[in-house]
Amino acid sequence: MVKVTASLVKELRLRTGAGIMECKKALIDSGGNLELSIDFLRKTGHIKAEKKNSRITAQGSIFTYLHKNTAAILELNCESDFVAKDIEFISLGQIIVELACLKQISNIDLLKKTFEEKRISLLLKVGENINIARIALLQGEKIVSYVHDSRIGVLVGATSDSNKEILKQIAMHITASKPEFLNENKIPKSIIDREYKIQLDIAKKFKKNKLISEKIVQGRMKKFFSEITLIGQKFVMDVEKTIGQLLLENKSEVTSFIRFEIGE
Repeated sequence: MVKVTASLVKELRLRTGAGIMECKKALIDSGGNLELSIDFLRKTGHIKAEKKNSRITAQGSIFTYLHKNTAAILELNCESDFVAKDIEFISLGQIIVELACLKQISNIDLLKKTFEEKRISLLLKVGENINIARIALLQGEKIVSYVHDSRIGVLVGATSDSNKEILKQIAMHITASKPEFLNENKIPKSIIDREYKIQLDIAKKFKKNKLISEKIVQGRMKKFFSEITLIGQKFVMDVEKTIGQLLLENKSEVTSFIRFEIGE
């Protein structure tokens, strides 16, 4: 008889949701082969989690947690909005993001491994696939977080003397305006070069002289930077000023930000 270890039984249970005795029997009958054991459980009707694990998770919630100078943001997915509002689903998300923050875990694979047993347990309870989609950490002298309707979450890092209320407003702005970069210096050269080439090709169609064409390109590049950078964007609560101007007026400085939206 094949020796079935406790670790093999545990792994098979996590992958299938079947009972201990069913898993032991499947492993014995398959000679300890996990994949053959899964097939056996499928044939006997004992499999539960494996099929759910392959289902698309397009819903879910964003969770944030702050501790001292570190914050974590998590996207936890499920299949329906109904489960996303389930108290146990919310509890799992809060536990995961708190541990990630306190232990400073940014490795998604490590986080998934740590919570795999709890994930499978909840999956079997709610009848939907659950997926830890992504995690990110942010560090700063001062940090604020904002979560909109559980579907969009933002972390903003700033200097210690920054105005907290202004930072909260900027977090709300980021939620609505989706800046890709903090400022022009944070934009990869490859993106700048690509956009410059596109605008240059467009300018050439106007058949202007080189000096005028260059001015057209520079104007378009300036507009491009203002649209994709936080500092350059118009403040949604007062479009007469940019975020950069708002920060300057309030003697504040944003050093970094992270934005998560469900399904991105």
